[in-house]
Amino acid sequence: MATRALILIEGDPTGTGLSYIQAAQRLGLHPITLSAHPARYDYLAAEGIDVIRVDTDNLEALIRECSRLGATYDIAGITSSLEALYATIGKLCRYLDLPGPNPASIERCCDKYAQRQLLAKAGVPIPTYRVAATAMEVESSAAEIGLPVILKPVVGSGSSGVRLCRNVDELAEQTTYLLGGGHIWPCSPRILVEEFAQGPYYCAHIMGSEVIGIATAEFGPPPYFVFRESIFPAVLTDEEHRRIVDVSLSCLRALGLGWGPTNIELRWTKRGPVVIEVNPRLSAGAPSIQAAHGIDLPAEHIKLVIGEDWDLRRKHSQTAAVRCLIPDRDGTLDWISGASQAAALPGVAEVRLYVKPKTPIIRKGDYRDWIGYVMAASSDLAQAKAILQHAVNMIGWSITPFPTTGQQEQCGTPHASAPTGVPPGTR
Repeated sequence: MATRALILIEGDPTGTGLSYIQAAQRLGLHPITLSAHPARYDYLAAEGIDVIRVDTDNLEALIRECSRLGATYDIAGITSSLEALYATIGKLCRYLDLPGPNPASIERCCDKYAQRQLLAKAGVPIPTYRVAATAMEVESSAAEIGLPVILKPVVGSGSSGVRLCRNVDELAEQTTYLLGGGHIWPCSPRILVEEFAQGPYYCAHIMGSEVIGIATAEFGPPPYFVFRESIFPAVLTDEEHRRIVDVSLSCLRALGLGWGPTNIELRWTKRGPVVIEVNPRLSAGAPSIQAAHGIDLPAEHIKLVIGEDWDLRRKHSQTAAVRCLIPDRDGTLDWISGASQAAALPGVAEVRLYVKPKTPIIRKGDYRDWIGYVMAASSDLAQAKAILQHAVNMIGWSITPFPTTGQQEQCGTPHASAPTGVPPGTR
């Protein structure tokens, strides 16, 4: 009997990719990764995972490789932890007659302008927006909406290229960055100019058409939108929870989603819940859901992918609190310590570091600034926060700034003086 294999297209250096591999192994599947750049994912070599180099942007190349693998393995399913590949995976699954997402729905959703048009047509509350391809169009769009506005690429994720522009100078600076070669575009440059919807941030975590729970999060300081701390589940009244769920399900209907994972980012404004973005993928906040409710979302997603029944029932009920570890300067990381001691504290669910000593630290204003995170869980929110703070206080690092000045700057408790990475969702 041929070995049942799960094909994973590319991976994710922030840990979600590894969680899919580990979940596949727990389900008795043999994970095989197809990647254009396997060296990007340290965990593939560390875990001894089969990896094949292939152009993952080329559907025909993927079809040929999967057909070749099908001669040796029983391919149970194909998926990825990366949103940008979901449409291609949907087409690949259809060709191989495997369960998968609707590629047309994913493509519409991943185009932020098309997404907003569909949401607006369905009456879903969203910020006022315009699309622009030139500096003049950005300027006129911002003038129509009124400052402050948010500029973001129409296609992209992980907060890359996203910035709050509070005045004309910041608007011009970000426009120059996006259109002047600073930002790498996967397509023709188009900028979404969007009203800054102000209010508490929430993220609805969904599998299929079932809302698993709602998280809340705080960002680092403006002008960037990258996460500093998140809490799952958020403390909400029954009415607030109902309204967020209702709006979230309206998004699924408007965009033709409802197969597989989705996370929906919202702000609670004077109008109530306003949808900022719909992301047709599993959020990086999945570990906090497992810590809080015992639901292994990568495993449940894989069950769907291979045509098995999933189980989203809670195993227990706790609150999970996550803090991102954030460098406050660029430079060379000399050392980082205290992670093992922090992980040993009662109530600490996970400590993950993404960097090693001698790593260059160059902040980008997006998820790449995140050097790790700490997660604590407890039946009491205040206690979870206290455990989290105690653990974070145990972790320290030292960064020698660029260019080397000969003077090391010590960093004990991390401070959110710079943008950070992405757990529960992306903007």
